[in-house]
Amino acid sequence: MNRPTWRQRFVRSVYADHNNSPAVRAALLPLLEALERGRGLNVGGGPSRLDDRLVHIDVIRHPVCDCVADARRLPFASAVFDLAVAQETVEHVEDPFQAVREMVRVVRPGGRIYLQIPFVIGYHPGPEDYWRVTRAGLEALLRQAGIPGAQIEIAVGPGTGFYRIAVEFVAGIVGRMVPAWYRPAKGVASLLCYPVKWLDGWLAGGAERDRIPGGYLAVATKPHGPG
Repeated sequence: MNRPTWRQRFVRSVYADHNNSPAVRAALLPLLEALERGRGLNVGGGPSRLDDRLVHIDVIRHPVCDCVADARRLPFASAVFDLAVAQETVEHVEDPFQAVREMVRVVRPGGRIYLQIPFVIGYHPGPEDYWRVTRAGLEALLRQAGIPGAQIEIAVGPGTGFYRIAVEFVAGIVGRMVPAWYRPAKGVASLLCYPVKWLDGWLAGGAERDRIPGGYLAVATKPHGPG
């Protein structure tokens, strides 16, 4: 298996560490622990494997990808998984509504869905970047897929939301003057501004916490059908 480069490790551990936030760990780890010998699906998991019990799909073939597939047309029968996970994936799908419906379709009744999506973050094509979603938007995505109620929380708070924009703003100014310096400037700004993220927990408890959070997560159970 190919090891991540130092640049990839830096991005995951500093600038883009949102998939490892305290709120994400508290919501996702119990779902993985409860899976036991069950079968799960990770939709668009990128170049790192979340859990060996999850079938890892992506649109690009890479060493940890088990299946190359479009999230809008999952190549699985209905009701075959106990858990479906999508971390910061559906914003990259042209039709996120269809992608969420597909996630729900392949999960058995009583199975769980974990959906994580950004709100305040810069443009990040991978391979393309289409959408940003509020708390109400996340509720709507799940509701139209047949999930009437879900536990929705802030995944990364307003500190991270401000951090992401501040880093891009500083790097953008530097890159406008010297284009080749955009990435180095972004790396330096990522380190210097990092302490702003430490305000996430405090700000996420305020009355206006939904103004500029970095993103949301939802944990839901697929309801049983009639009868």
